[in-house]
Amino acid sequence: MHAAPNLILVGPMGAGKSSIGRRLAARLGFGFVDLDEEIERRTGASITTIFDCEGEPGFRARERAALADVLARDRLVVATGGGAVLDEGNRALMRERGFVVHLQVSLPVQLQRLARDHSRPLLGCGDREGVLQRLAAVRDLLYRQVSHLGFDTGEDAPGAAAARLGRLLEGLWEGTRRPEAERE
Repeated sequence: MHAAPNLILVGPMGAGKSSIGRRLAARLGFGFVDLDEEIERRTGASITTIFDCEGEPGFRARERAALADVLARDRLVVATGGGAVLDEGNRALMRERGFVVHLQVSLPVQLQRLARDHSRPLLGCGDREGVLQRLAAVRDLLYRQVSHLGFDTGEDAPGAAAARLGRLLEGLWEGTRRPEAERE
């Protein structure tokens, strides 16, 4: 069984990292951090505005700093942004400070989940399917390399996927066990 202080969710846009992560955190009695929301809270600006003003390199620097700060804590479920795995230091930190789960999703389901989402800077060009395919070509290998577990979210609703993943984690990650003080 793998011992790690945090559960970290990686995967592409639309995989369910935030919606499944919130439910898993509640199930485990852990705190929850959506890394993109944390960056927005710190800067007082939306991810789109950060991309517009600083470009992707500026955003990635902010992401790197936020991830390091968040993972200095314990007992968190962390939903990373889809590109957090691009940085080698991020990948090393995730493996060191967490049990990393790669949430997998098919392209058709991904497109369906993102159909009405206009908040993602990388999808602003119009050819969403092409963008998602190009991102997958670069990122899928990195998701597999950093993760301890791959989990296909399928077409499940977030609650059902979180329950299924929670049951699977019980045999793989020590974080599913509550400390003695909490059991009494």
